[in-house]
Amino acid sequence: MAKTFSTMLPLGVLAPDFYLPDVVSGRTISLSDFASEKALLVIFLSRHCPYVQHIKFELAKLGQDYIQNTDRNLGIVAISANDITTHPDDAPESLKAFAQELDLAYPLLFDETQKTAKNFFAACTPDFFLFDATRRLVYRGQLDDSRPQSEIPVTGKDLRAAIETVLRGRAVTWEQKPSIGCNIKWKPGNEPAYYQNPALAFA
Repeated sequence: MAKTFSTMLPLGVLAPDFYLPDVVSGRTISLSDFASEKALLVIFLSRHCPYVQHIKFELAKLGQDYIQNTDRNLGIVAISANDITTHPDDAPESLKAFAQELDLAYPLLFDETQKTAKNFFAACTPDFFLFDATRRLVYRGQLDDSRPQSEIPVTGKDLRAAIETVLRGRAVTWEQKPSIGCNIKWKPGNEPAYYQNPALAFA
């Protein structure tokens, strides 16, 4: 079921740190690994979700355009946090196959404890968080207007506009539409306050 949440990580906050394994290389990746980049895009995704499947080639193209083109100075990292007991397609080996299928140019990390997802107030897959050079959150909106069966082409226009604005050192000033997708599959008893009751998220 597609969900959005009114409570999100506030704009202007510093990027939460993380220490998570890359499903392809096995190497632990942290926020500090992107210290030299002018901006950082964090993507929460899952393999099973039809919303992610719908945009997966655009997710790969973001890496081709901004990572393989090394003068763009954008770091990208993807994170999957779903409970793999209920959704085995989101287990590390399956995610590794997904990353290799798409030839992702950026790491795909597995958040087994779901702590990182909670720190980001991630709600759904896909969910996008763009941080500027000071690692303050400047965009946490949708990729574009396309949805499964919408017949709207996947272009990434909203996210790409935000990326280009930040890389030019400018502020993202327009209204941000929240991402829509499958809710993150929390482990039983591990659901965060903002999932159970968005009004309590910052209580």
